[in-house]
Amino acid sequence: MNESTLTHRRAFLGTAGAAAATLLGVSGARAASPSTVGGIHAIPELAAQWKELDLAEILSRPAAYCSVSQNKSCYDEGGVQAAEGHRQRGSLEATVKVVQAARSAKNFVSFNWIGYEVFRNGSDYPKNDFDRVQFASWTKGLNWSKEQMARDNELVGELRALVRPGDNEFNERALQTAFIGTQMPLELSRKKVEVIVLTGIHLDWCIEGNARLARDNGYLPIMVGDACGCQKPEQEKAAMERINNFFAPVIAADTFVKLLGVRAQG
Repeated sequence: MNESTLTHRRAFLGTAGAAAATLLGVSGARAASPSTVGGIHAIPELAAQWKELDLAEILSRPAAYCSVSQNKSCYDEGGVQAAEGHRQRGSLEATVKVVQAARSAKNFVSFNWIGYEVFRNGSDYPKNDFDRVQFASWTKGLNWSKEQMARDNELVGELRALVRPGDNEFNERALQTAFIGTQMPLELSRKKVEVIVLTGIHLDWCIEGNARLARDNGYLPIMVGDACGCQKPEQEKAAMERINNFFAPVIAADTFVKLLGVRAQG
């Protein structure tokens, strides 16, 4: 079977042995290497329809920030998904920049730290037949303790330091969105949110899924491209272009900060 036909999350696991080896002190993460592929380099020019809007004005409306799947699994040595190298690819630094700017903007009324467990064997996740075999494939061959599994889904340390009382922390329950099976819809409705700013992993799965559902539920999603990541950097250009063309503006973290500053100065 060609790798492109595999599910994203099974593909990024590599082999179970490699992931398990990281628990014994053998790093499973790729060495950092300079690249002009993906991340900030993949952010497209705003689609023509978004250029007709005043994004600074839109970002001054009641807004929610959502971090999705930015956990130790993706960023820390020993994580099931660490071999993707997200710690070396810049999304974490860009996310910190976004959160700090949003905290300083009075119109951001909701902060949501949304986990995504790859160990989905328990009763917390209702499953149909597709879910059952797909979820099981992500961690096949891994014999981890409950403590190891819980740590894998913990919010990465740099973002944990930014969590404040009143923030929401919960896991996605569906395949690719927080709009189903969580408190998210009620949170957004109660706080009269209009705009949702998204960062996280994986860009072409949970981030795109949440952007699509946000649009279909009447919200204005904005995706911070360099604060997100696909399994592979070379997959990010096509994903950002698709999202930008059809579902939501894709901007850089620095652009987000500048747009918030425009309204603050005005």
